[in-house]
Amino acid sequence: MKPVPCFRRWSRTPYGAFASMHCQVKIGVLAVGMSILLLAHNEARAEGSDTTSVYKTLQIDDISVEGNKSTPTRSAMVVTPIFERSSEAVAPIQTIESALRLSPSIDVRERAGKGIQTDISIRGGSFDQTMVLLNGINFTDARTGHQTHSLPVDIDCVSGIELIDGVSGVGAFAGAINIRTAPLRPTYLRLDASGGAYGYAYANLSGAVTHKGLTVMAMGSYRRSDGYIHNTDFANYNAYVRATYDSAKAGFFDVQGGYQHRGFGANGFYSLSYPDQYEQTQTAIASVRWVKAWGPFTLNASGRYRKNFDRFELIRGSEAKVPFNHHNTDDAGAEVWGDMRWVGGTTSLGGDYTFNHIYSTVLGNPLETPHGIYTRGEQRHVGNVWLRHTKNWKRFNVAASGGVSFTPYGTSALWSASGGYRSLTGIRVEAGATQSMRLPSYTDLFYTAVGYVSNPDLKPESAITYRIAASYDSKHWIASAQVYYRDADNIIDWVKTTAEADWESRQITQLGVLGTELTAGYRSDGWLRRVTLSYGHIYETKESGGLISKYAFDYMRNKCALNVEFHFLRYFSLSLTGSFYDRIGNYADADGEVHGYKPYFLLDGRLAFDWKILRLYLDATNITDTRYFDYGGLRMPGTWLSAGVVITI
Repeated sequence: MKPVPCFRRWSRTPYGAFASMHCQVKIGVLAVGMSILLLAHNEARAEGSDTTSVYKTLQIDDISVEGNKSTPTRSAMVVTPIFERSSEAVAPIQTIESALRLSPSIDVRERAGKGIQTDISIRGGSFDQTMVLLNGINFTDARTGHQTHSLPVDIDCVSGIELIDGVSGVGAFAGAINIRTAPLRPTYLRLDASGGAYGYAYANLSGAVTHKGLTVMAMGSYRRSDGYIHNTDFANYNAYVRATYDSAKAGFFDVQGGYQHRGFGANGFYSLSYPDQYEQTQTAIASVRWVKAWGPFTLNASGRYRKNFDRFELIRGSEAKVPFNHHNTDDAGAEVWGDMRWVGGTTSLGGDYTFNHIYSTVLGNPLETPHGIYTRGEQRHVGNVWLRHTKNWKRFNVAASGGVSFTPYGTSALWSASGGYRSLTGIRVEAGATQSMRLPSYTDLFYTAVGYVSNPDLKPESAITYRIAASYDSKHWIASAQVYYRDADNIIDWVKTTAEADWESRQITQLGVLGTELTAGYRSDGWLRRVTLSYGHIYETKESGGLISKYAFDYMRNKCALNVEFHFLRYFSLSLTGSFYDRIGNYADADGEVHGYKPYFLLDGRLAFDWKILRLYLDATNITDTRYFDYGGLRMPGTWLSAGVVITI
């Protein structure tokens, strides 16, 4: 009888991808992922991180792997890993935003330091065209993309971040970011405390408990600073808990909830003419997911809710001079779908529903009766039904989906299709196309104030994105290349005709985005632990026509990043990231003079000492003290030093 291989720990060695062995594999520690691409019942594959995922860590006896549970979406596209905690634990990363910044696919535009307010754009899209998921749950804000990624989780509880290349249907116009949380260990307690320049302080207490089929992970944190220039101070509180329970009879349950309170000086954030702006947000999230299998059938259901309060002050603390803007938004949704595995593959049928509602002092239509301080409001209902099929062979896989979206703007038929091939040598090639759309945000439709004119007659944006890619993965080397083209219609943008004019919400016609992304890397267990080089280039096929664009024609044309990680003297590590940014676009300064963006280079580093339960680290961001803007005229921090200690029990 042929012996059964038995591994006690995962690794990035070729035998780690045990799918290529076509034999039974026994393991002692297993990370069970809830994959959007349902695997064949008797085939286990390890093709990298999966997307709208539910992850849990189990300490179990030796078992045989046969497959994974499924949490599909309308997407039929593969995913691109952006951040993995296991491989980037010593990188100079303090926030989720800094983890995203080095990806060639993502444009991270901060208005101040430490991710206090950040816009996340995917492959030439705007921040409003990005869907943000937490463990596969859509928590996108319908009011504005400025708030979408403001979720109550810190980087220490994030196990991975992925880019979903296409989600057909309403919402993920340019793509989606999925943030996965998972405990560091089945049971642990961890304290992270740091401080540094500009009155910076950070404290995080997190931990997890695992007993039989139940795992509970929780964290709480506080981050603050006096600010690096006038009116850039901030204070941020996060609390988050996630519990998973697996029962052979009742199924798999995944519950998460969190709360965030954030206040920050917003020096020139929305208008350079007002250096004393201030904003405060409060966000609460909750979701529940259930998965139950009966033989070849699997039933999946989820529900979610997000509550957000926002107070914006044009002149900080001076409501008597200029009234504050208050917003109260509700985003709720539910989804149900079923999978059937059969000889022809896996077929999924499902539907989802989303409800968006807002009370505001400036956004929406006038209320007949004021709701407290709110004099305006608006709501909308969105639904999708979809049919999806996937088929996996030993080396090939194909997937396709089709569906119908129901919105206040009418009914739309949307689709996606993809296919791929993986060789025994670690080479994979794939191609796909996705049709997507986005509804105007409440800010696009209704925000009229000093210097801004809204447009309530805006229509949805729509696009078809085509993508081809190839990748190689071996014991020490990785490489990937991909080309994409997005053909978009009815793009929404805020534009100016002259530097002195007001910003106007307009619907421009067709916009084509052609992009190329290249990545190469080396990894080992030696003193040179990891080297990764990435490059992204974007070309838009339509010019601004002389308009000053706030978003659509203001994009990262060239982006190059290098990350190097060294381990030495047994307990020490040094990680350096250098990145070059070349943005195309223009902006008007506080005096009305129009400027173009200039290229800039950033260098960050972390020196760490790890010994048993203790880690000491020294972080330095923008070591070269580069003066740069992510948004025109909003000066970003220079060199920022901080040091910290981590104790994990």
